[in-house]
Amino acid sequence: MSSTAEALSPERSPADALAQRVVDAALGTVDILSIYLGDRLGWYRSLDVDGPATADELAARTGTNSRYTREWLEQQAVTGLLDVADGEHPSFALSRAGAEVFADEHSLAYLAPLARLLCGAAKRLPELLEAYRSGGGVGWARYGRDARDGQADMNRPWYEHSLADALGSIPEVDRLLRAPGSMLADLGCGGGWSTIALARAYPEATVRGVDIDRATVELARANVAAAPEVAVRVTVTEADAAALPRGGYQAVFAFECVHDMPRPVEVLAAARRALAPGGVMIVMDEAVADTFAAPGDETERLMYGFSLTVCLPDGMAHPASVATGTVMRADTLRRYAEAAGFAEFEVLPIEDFGFWRFYLLRE
Repeated sequence: MSSTAEALSPERSPADALAQRVVDAALGTVDILSIYLGDRLGWYRSLDVDGPATADELAARTGTNSRYTREWLEQQAVTGLLDVADGEHPSFALSRAGAEVFADEHSLAYLAPLARLLCGAAKRLPELLEAYRSGGGVGWARYGRDARDGQADMNRPWYEHSLADALGSIPEVDRLLRAPGSMLADLGCGGGWSTIALARAYPEATVRGVDIDRATVELARANVAAAPEVAVRVTVTEADAAALPRGGYQAVFAFECVHDMPRPVEVLAAARRALAPGGVMIVMDEAVADTFAAPGDETERLMYGFSLTVCLPDGMAHPASVATGTVMRADTLRRYAEAAGFAEFEVLPIEDFGFWRFYLLRE
């Protein structure tokens, strides 16, 4: 088959155009799988840190098999992700853009973790099939290290580079967080990068991260311990966010997690009770469209993909779940907030922050 542009031309039948789209999707899937291999086997990092390599050189550097490195390097060059210098023993190189996307964990363009997350979800397909038939679920812990690391590492650059400016652009919030002795709670803290970013942005604050998944809490604690400049002001607790103690917090945050919660109203109500007088809750969640419409844009398509394979099954794994899924529209969150006792709900004017939107909840 030819290019997508040709597939969509008037001369092609709708069936041909749709078939071409499936082929394009298959090519993208192959790229994702190969990116996962290059990421997890350290091949991208070696090409970035140690420079261009032949198949034998890359295998020797990374303790892998040279026949596999040759096939992977050739595939990466054929698909356009690596550069290659021709010769009897071709040398392959990672471009500057490739280094950002596949090897630089601090870059906003870093997307190797997306392959980890998607491949982590794919490993659970037999369980997902059973859940779809029975109405059960697949809990987050079942997705393992690939999903856990993938989500944490994909969000990390945004917290490191953009969170301080985003919150600083809202004067009311910034004043609360800068107050000496302020106490902040980060619900569903994941790998702890949001918690660390809050502590770095607000040096007078004490920050408590909370997550219900034990392996995730261990990951967050390790990340906090590796940031000694804030570790003394940060704690990470394994707990249900609905059990948050009453009073005392100037702000409670929930970064990209409310849509995963089986009982979000309980958690939001606990967050409201945990706020000191004048305190606020900040929710960051997916920037999906306000209403369902088909076809949707790329963000909507990606979020439905996450919902089908990760977030909805995770939510459905718990009893009495509201089963929100990744595609939580603003009106849904507003409804949850009102049911939790919040009197005010506002979409914050924070733009160009990845796939996410910020909300402000007040009593």
